[in-house]
Amino acid sequence: MQFNSYIFTLYFLPIVTILYFLLNKARIEMGKILLLAASFIFYTNFDIEISKVLIISLAVNILFVKLILKFINPRLQKIGMIFPVVINISLLLYFKYSDFAITNINNFLGKEYPLKELILPLGISFFTFQQIAYVISVYRKEIQKINVLDYLIYILYFPKILMGPLVEPDDFIEQLNNPVLKKIDWNNIIWGIKLFSFGLFKKLMMADTFAMAVSWGYENFDSTTSMDWILIMLFYTFQIYFDFSGYSDMAVGSSLMLNITLPINFDSPYKAVSVRDFWKRWHISLTKFFTKYIYIPLGGSRKGKIFTYVNTFIVFLVSGIWHGANWTFILWGVIYGLLMIFDRVFEKYEEKIFQPVCWIGTFSIVNVLWLLFRSDSIAQWVSILKKILLFQNTNFSDKLAEVFVLPETTFIKDVLHIAKYADGIRGFWMFLILFFAFGISLIPENNYRNLKKVSFPVIFLAGIAFTWAVICMGGESVFVYFNF
Repeated sequence: MQFNSYIFTLYFLPIVTILYFLLNKARIEMGKILLLAASFIFYTNFDIEISKVLIISLAVNILFVKLILKFINPRLQKIGMIFPVVINISLLLYFKYSDFAITNINNFLGKEYPLKELILPLGISFFTFQQIAYVISVYRKEIQKINVLDYLIYILYFPKILMGPLVEPDDFIEQLNNPVLKKIDWNNIIWGIKLFSFGLFKKLMMADTFAMAVSWGYENFDSTTSMDWILIMLFYTFQIYFDFSGYSDMAVGSSLMLNITLPINFDSPYKAVSVRDFWKRWHISLTKFFTKYIYIPLGGSRKGKIFTYVNTFIVFLVSGIWHGANWTFILWGVIYGLLMIFDRVFEKYEEKIFQPVCWIGTFSIVNVLWLLFRSDSIAQWVSILKKILLFQNTNFSDKLAEVFVLPETTFIKDVLHIAKYADGIRGFWMFLILFFAFGISLIPENNYRNLKKVSFPVIFLAGIAFTWAVICMGGESVFVYFNF
């Protein structure tokens, strides 16, 4: 089940929300059991087979966190923490990187070892990190009492299990058990619906439209022009942003209706004026996770500049590896690691540069590296960059522009009386949607920060966004980060 489906939007979420508060009136544990059952249904969609790895992971972790609390010897406690962390990471590596490792061994040694062709468990990258966070929180005594029901809800909680945002276990469990949050809060309902509506619009109307254009480019590489690829590069930059930030908005909005606040995951990342600034704004919960569980344990910035640079590089290398089993992701992480070090070294000089110039430079770097992120291989990325840099053809393809002529564009054209421009300007809808994407990304404050700002115009826009998205909702399109 996905957020961008009729069954979730019109049935699952409203029914779960209503039943949750009704059951809370009878007994808090009944509300929790409902959340657990709903989350399990959401994850499995009634297919128990896909949950085997998750169930094994849950069982191993709950066993060892109980042992950690029972052990008195600090050394045994540490072993009790390390063992499940290793198991969690091993499961992730096995399912996500086995075929990648076998393929590279075959290429390097000239062998023909068969691929395992494993099916990647849904959300394994995210629930693995949440499992690790829980185990370490128990070890650090941030959680001092194990409640199996609370633990299961924390891992399985349907708004966040597949793609986050990642949330600290002690914060989540504290909210889950707060009696004040067990009664319906109409402000949270309104804010949640607003945020969910904008997120749904981002996904269905923006991300999915750009996705069609990006797919066309990769499927027709030989017939594309330099200008096509400049545009496609921009399209993917906006596709991945609207896709993932739209998901995060829907996740936060869904959870808020249940009175559980999830952390901010995006903060207008394309307003960034440096690479460091970008990573303070993009996938914030993942950045915080890496900072707390990798960067700081490695020594952070406490051991001098050289170790700070090395630790920063390690974090981004791990981030690249985590994102996918391909050399493109590893190179993506390496380049960002080097750029982060560069920013640290020349930070004082960068502050003196005219801010619009910094923005242009940062946005250009992000675009080029998203292109690497999307490419099937490093060779393909290099070929695309060559095509762009040679700049031999400044025309864009009609087929690319036609992707943006959607069923609803005729209605908009008639209502706004812009047929003269829509029919007379080549690529009108393509450039209009691109201009709209820039506007949404660069002008208003982030939806999360505007969460509690409610006025008639905002509610009206949210209503239009929701209605438009639901009317145009077809088959469930996969979210970009489902692949990671």
